[in-house]
Amino acid sequence: MTELSNPIIEKSFAIIDNTIGNHDLSAKEYNIVRRIIHTTADFDYLNLFYCSNNAIDTAILALQNKTPIVTDVSMVKEGIKNMVGKTYQNQVIVAVKQAKIPKSGHTLTETGLLKCCLDYPNAIYVIGNAPTALIALCKKIEQQKIQPSIVIGVPVGFVNVLESKEYLSRLGIPQIQIKGNKGGSTVAAAIINALLVMSYKG
Repeated sequence: MTELSNPIIEKSFAIIDNTIGNHDLSAKEYNIVRRIIHTTADFDYLNLFYCSNNAIDTAILALQNKTPIVTDVSMVKEGIKNMVGKTYQNQVIVAVKQAKIPKSGHTLTETGLLKCCLDYPNAIYVIGNAPTALIALCKKIEQQKIQPSIVIGVPVGFVNVLESKEYLSRLGIPQIQIKGNKGGSTVAAAIINALLVMSYKG
């Protein structure tokens, strides 16, 4: 486990632990939230984190089984590739790079995401930037066209963000979310990295 951390991270975690003190999260939930706070320096995430029942254990098993990881944008991949390389070497696919031109009425990321749904129907889906991609993913799940192992839906911003997260919350699928307008690619990467650290037995 030590090769997945370093003294600066551990010192930062200790400072975060001391600042937060008591909390109501499970140990696994807190491991994720602490890494998000380490990444963002934003303690609001302690109260914005949400995961469905057994979502963390489901994600851990999927990672251990080398399930492909589909991200919406390259920044998420850049944030996890080092940890993925040190652990299970899961294939990481960036949705926006799967399409050269957007379909009419769709964004480029959404277009690429729809292609990923065809190619990787059971992947781990990680949306950190594009709410349109999360909405497209939710539609495919609702239509029972795909069954992702888990969806990490943490897009950031103001346009369609709340709507996309609300859509995901209505679906009976393992999921991890950040409530409200906060989130982003760095948060998405932090969640995956925390899951990889927890899952890795060395």
